[in-house]
Amino acid sequence: MIYTKEEELPIDYLFVSETDEKGIITYANDYFSKICGWSVESLIGKPHNLIRHPDVPKAAFFDLWDTIQKGQWWDGFVKNKKKDGRYYWVHAIVFPIVLENGKPGYRSRRRQATQDEILAAEKIYISLSE
Repeated sequence: MIYTKEEELPIDYLFVSETDEKGIITYANDYFSKICGWSVESLIGKPHNLIRHPDVPKAAFFDLWDTIQKGQWWDGFVKNKKKDGRYYWVHAIVFPIVLENGKPGYRSRRRQATQDEILAAEKIYISLSE
């Protein structure tokens, strides 16, 4: 599937997901489900990289995982893919949490990225891909 058509998201949506230490989704709010196109039930138990857009350089996700596994917050811009073949940009903040089962995990809170943020992120993606 080719992910070439961008979808702008409502600016007031705050969409949230949680994963275990390995990136398996343990929670997704309704906004997250609506935006990515999969039901909440179908997201639970799936790898979070289900929504990773192929344009995102591996170095960007290496930085994210390296940062959060050190117990720090990661703050950045991510291009995600939707089930229907479109994509969207978000400003994401990812941070360590303790899941309901008492095990470590991560929460990601996102909002629509602005056009200026998207342009800056695209430049960073290009530089990481070289």
